[in-house]
Amino acid sequence: MPVSEQEFLEQTAGPVYNLALRLTGNRADAEDLAQDALLKAVRALPGFRGESKASTWAYRITLNAWKSLLRARRRRAFWRTATLGLVDGGADAPASDPPADAGLESAERCAAVRRALAELDDDGRAIVVLRELEEKSYEEIGALLGLPPGTVRSRLFRARARLKALLEETR
Repeated sequence: MPVSEQEFLEQTAGPVYNLALRLTGNRADAEDLAQDALLKAVRALPGFRGESKASTWAYRITLNAWKSLLRARRRRAFWRTATLGLVDGGADAPASDPPADAGLESAERCAAVRRALAELDDDGRAIVVLRELEEKSYEEIGALLGLPPGTVRSRLFRARARLKALLEETR
C-alpha cells in the first residue's frame, strides 16, 4: 500500500533531521540537508516500492545527499585553492602566487591548474570558471552563453575530462 506524502513526512522528518544533524554537526547545515533529502524523497515517493521501511529509504536518500554535499564542498575548496590568483585578482589580473603557508605541493597544484585552465578552449574555460568558481547553475551558464543546459553539461564534462588529462600529464 503506497504511503502518502503526509504520512511519509510525519514518519521520517524527525529521524532524517536527527541523522542530518549527526552527519553535519550543526543545525543550519542539518536543516538544509534534511530539507534537501526530504524534498528528493517526496519527489521520488511514487517510485517507492515498499521493499524496505520508509525510514530506511529516507535514510539512504539523506546519506546520498550528504555525500553529494561533501563532494561539492571539496570541489569548491579545490577550485578556490587552486585558482587563488584568478579568484582574488579578477579575470584580467595575473595569477598571484598562493600564500606562503599553502605549502609547496599546494603552490605546484595551483600553478598546474592555472596552466591547464589556460590550455582549455575558450568555451571550456568559460564554462569551468562559471560553474566551479562562480558557482552558477547550468541554466544560468546557458543563459550567459546562449546554450541549452544540456549542452552546458556536456561541454563541462568534456572540459573537466580535458583538465584531468592535462593535470595527469604534469605528474
